[in-house]
Amino acid sequence: MSNLVKLEAIIEINFKNKNLFQQALTHRSYLNEHPEFKSGHNERLEFLGDAVLEIVVTEHLFVNFPDTPEGDLTNWRASLVNAKMLYHVASQLGVENYLLLSKGEAKDKNTKARQYILANSIEAIIGAIYLDQGMEVAKGFIIKNIVSQLDEILKNQTYLDPKSRFQELAQEKEGVTPVYKTIKEEGPDHEKLFTVGLYLEDILIAEGDGLSKQEAQVKAAEAGLKKKSW
Repeated sequence: MSNLVKLEAIIEINFKNKNLFQQALTHRSYLNEHPEFKSGHNERLEFLGDAVLEIVVTEHLFVNFPDTPEGDLTNWRASLVNAKMLYHVASQLGVENYLLLSKGEAKDKNTKARQYILANSIEAIIGAIYLDQGMEVAKGFIIKNIVSQLDEILKNQTYLDPKSRFQELAQEKEGVTPVYKTIKEEGPDHEKLFTVGLYLEDILIAEGDGLSKQEAQVKAAEAGLKKKSW
C-alpha cells in the first residue's frame, strides 16, 4: 500500500480511502491468484469512471466550443475518451508500475491486451477519485491529464472518424464500399478481444483488434488508411 503514495504524488491526489485507490489498480487476474485480497478488482470502478469521464469531457466541449457543430464535438470527444488515448495517459503517468496483475499478465508486456488493461485502469482511477473526492476533483484530474490532449488532437486532425474517411476514399478512388468481417474472438467474456478484417470486395486490406467489434473496425480502418497511403 505504501507504494501507492508515489502514484498519489504523481496524480496530486491524497486518497482518504486507500483501499479504494488500491482497488482501482487491481486487475481481476490478480484475485485469481490471491483470493484472500480484500480490496476487490477494478471493473466496477471502470464502469463508474467511464461515465464520469464522458460527462466531464462532454460538458467541457459543450461550454468551451459553443459554435462547433455537434458532429465535430462527438468526434473530438471520441478521440479523448477512447482506449488509445487512455493508454497514452496511463503511460505518461507510469500507472503500469502500480498495477496488481497475475504472474501471467505481469509477464505479458507490450501487447494489445496490456494496453487495454492500462486504459481501463485510468477509468477505474477516475471512478475511485469520484467516490473518494467528489466530482470537482475528478474533473480536475480529467481536465489536466485527458482534456489537455485536445490541442494535439486538433492539430493533427486525429479526431476524424477513420471508418468514414476510409469509406469515402474507397468509393472515390476505387468505386468500392468497404466491408468489415469478424475474423476471430478470443479471451473470457469480461475481456473478449475481437479481430476484424477490412475488405474491399474479397480482398483483405487490413485487420484491427479491439474489446468491441466497433473498436476493432476503427482500428482496421486506421490500418487500412496507412496501408493504402490515403
